[in-house]
Amino acid sequence: MNVTPHTTGYREVAYGGIGVLVGGANGAYPYGNSLLVRGRDSTLVVDPTLALLRDAPRADAVLVSHAHEDHIAGLGSYADVPVHVHDGDLDALRSRAAMVAGYGLPPEAAEATDRVMRERFHVHGRPDAEPFKDGTVYDLGGRTVTVVHLPGHTEGHCGFLVEPDGFLFVADIDLTSFGPYYGDVGSSLEEFEASLRRCSEIDARWYGTSHQKGVIEGAAEFRNRLDAYRSVIEQRDAQLLDFLSEPRTLEQIAARRLVYRAHVEGPHIEPVERRTARQHLERLVRRGEVVQEKPGRFQAA
Repeated sequence: MNVTPHTTGYREVAYGGIGVLVGGANGAYPYGNSLLVRGRDSTLVVDPTLALLRDAPRADAVLVSHAHEDHIAGLGSYADVPVHVHDGDLDALRSRAAMVAGYGLPPEAAEATDRVMRERFHVHGRPDAEPFKDGTVYDLGGRTVTVVHLPGHTEGHCGFLVEPDGFLFVADIDLTSFGPYYGDVGSSLEEFEASLRRCSEIDARWYGTSHQKGVIEGAAEFRNRLDAYRSVIEQRDAQLLDFLSEPRTLEQIAARRLVYRAHVEGPHIEPVERRTARQHLERLVRRGEVVQEKPGRFQAA
C-alpha cells in the first residue's frame, strides 16, 4: 500500500492497480473517497468528490455510484469525459432539479438545497450522462470494472468490482455509525437489506467505502463490520416497537427519530424521519408485530 500526498485536498492510497483518493476529513461528508482505476488502455475515475475540483487526475471515463452531491461535486473537472450511472439515478444525474426533488423536501427547503447544490457542491447536471446496468463490464486492458447494483440507498446505487485485484467498492454502504440511510423518495429498506446480503456474498481482498471507514481488508473482517452495520436496522425496529407500547401517530414516531440524533437540526430531518418510520411501520405491520389501533394510530401487537 503506497500513499501519495496531493495539494488538492486528497491523498492517493494504492491497493493493487486501484488508487483510493481519500478526501478531506478522512472522507467524511461533505467530502468522500474517489477511485482511480488504471488499465493498459484506459483509466476510470469513480465518484469525483469535492477534492477533485482542481488538479484532478486524468481519466477516459467517469462512473458514478449514485447521484448524491458528495459523489459528483468534482464532475466539473471532467466536462469533456463520458459519464455513466445506473439507469435508476440517471435523471437525477442529468438534472439538478431532479436530484433535489429526490430528497422530498418542502418547497422552501428545496429552494435552499438547490442553492447549496449549485454553490457548495458545483452540481449543474450532466445531461450527457449515459446509463449502465447491473453486470456491465468496463475493460480497461488487463483490468476490468464490473457494475454491482446495490439499490436501497437510492434506486440506482451501485458498487464496482475491480479485477484481478479483488477490490469491491461498496460506496454508501459505508459502515459508518450513522447507519444505513434509506430516507430519500426513491429509497427502499427492503432493497437496502437485499444489497447488504449481496455484498456479504462477494469474496474480495479489499472492500472500499465512500466515507470515514475507508478500505477494509479481508472478507471475514468486512462481513463482521457489515453485520454490525446491518444490526442498526434491527435496532430501529426494536426502538420503534418499544415506543409503540402505547398508540402513536406517524408524526409522533418521526419526532421521536430513528435516524438522526436529537441535537441535529435542519429542514430535511422531518421528511427523512417520516419516510424511514413509514417503511419500518409497514414491515412490522406485515409481520403482525404492530397493529393499526385506529386510522393513523399504531401500537405494538
